[in-house]
Amino acid sequence: MPTASPPRTLPSKVPEITLVFWIIKIAATTLGETGGDTVSMTMDLGYLAATGIFVALLIALVIWQIAARRFHPFLYWATIIASTTAGTTLADFADRSLGIGYPGGALLLLASVIGALAAWHFALGTISVRSVRTPRAELFYWLTITVSQTLGTALGDWAADTGGLGFGGGALVFGAALLAVVAAYYWTRISHVLLFWVAFILTRPLGATLGDLFDKPVAEGGLGFSRLLATAVLASFILVCLVALPQKAAEPEAAH
Repeated sequence: MPTASPPRTLPSKVPEITLVFWIIKIAATTLGETGGDTVSMTMDLGYLAATGIFVALLIALVIWQIAARRFHPFLYWATIIASTTAGTTLADFADRSLGIGYPGGALLLLASVIGALAAWHFALGTISVRSVRTPRAELFYWLTITVSQTLGTALGDWAADTGGLGFGGGALVFGAALLAVVAAYYWTRISHVLLFWVAFILTRPLGATLGDLFDKPVAEGGLGFSRLLATAVLASFILVCLVALPQKAAEPEAAH
């Protein structure tokens, strides 16, 4: 009698979650802040026009990412950078141009992240990045990532400005929170999937405050570096990481 073939495991197009992933992620979120501000402020296009540019780029890259047959590090991280720059201008547009302020924007975006994760879990039964192996899962993945990047921008601005922490203080607070998540990962029984998404969100306000620390004027608490220069340095650092620190695709989820 012929035996049934085991189901084929589809290849993953997202990277394994390692230290290299988090290093590049923090650099990418910082680049998102300086790059988004470069287009919206330095080039004086405004938040709405900049958002339109970055959202269009993000949509194109997500379509390309979904159409790809395997993991491409440069394509993946280009899509992440597009999501974080779009998140920067989206958050700034909501907070400043729409006038809902940092608290209102952060609460609205937090509800959006929770809603995206809940819809993903309801539709597919998991929100683990190891399950991102189908176009449907990839759509949920990139939707959640984009909304979380936008939330992170609003949180960073809220803490630095309204919260009175300043850019350096905000970076220290979010860096400490990220270290607390690392400690929870190794020394508690809290779900690693939940901790991943908490860490993913926290890297964005960390990057937002670091980006503002680099490129805001000294009179406003920054270091006064050119936004364009900071963006170029961060982009170069990410390129070096991608070349020198190869990544592999995430392994499939263990069967239950």
